[in-house]
Amino acid sequence: MYELDATADVLLMRPQANAATQQLNETAVEAVLVSAALAGDRDGFGQLYDLYAPLVHGILLARVPRGEVDDLVQDIFLHAYKKLDTLRDKAAFGPWIAMIARNRAVDFYRRTRETVEITDDVRGSNTTDSRANEILELIRSLPDAYRETLVLRLVEGMTGPEIAARTGLTPASVRVNLHRGMKLLRQKLGFTEGL
Repeated sequence: MYELDATADVLLMRPQANAATQQLNETAVEAVLVSAALAGDRDGFGQLYDLYAPLVHGILLARVPRGEVDDLVQDIFLHAYKKLDTLRDKAAFGPWIAMIARNRAVDFYRRTRETVEITDDVRGSNTTDSRANEILELIRSLPDAYRETLVLRLVEGMTGPEIAARTGLTPASVRVNLHRGMKLLRQKLGFTEGL
């Protein structure tokens, strides 16, 4: 993308802000929204929800059963709203809520739950859903860093710079995690290196 600079007689085209500038802008917006929410502005927190719900959803989807994710997302944001005053750095809402989501996923498995085995008779016959679930289970079998970034990229549709800005990881770490995670996923899916 380009922006036009009309300050000279001639219109100049130059690239828009790079990823570092974009991340800086997101952090500034994040700090303003956190301040607004702390001042009692529910719309400010609603905007934080809109920005970070895909991140929390992706983190949970990489760790807990799909049917539990939506309720846990709501629970995490409710918890974050109540504890927002404990956030030390207003510009670090993304990494903070990501940590809460990871901890809540761990807590999910600490609770004892009665399980019911689903037989082939009960299970749905939708092959697209079953293939998606199969791939999601393969992603869940990957190391934490890879599975989280892969779900955020492949399921939630976030770009590498968005993942970096919202999780607090460096863009280089995100690129490495995505590259290595995709390589492992391809191996688990049976694709050879030449493809």
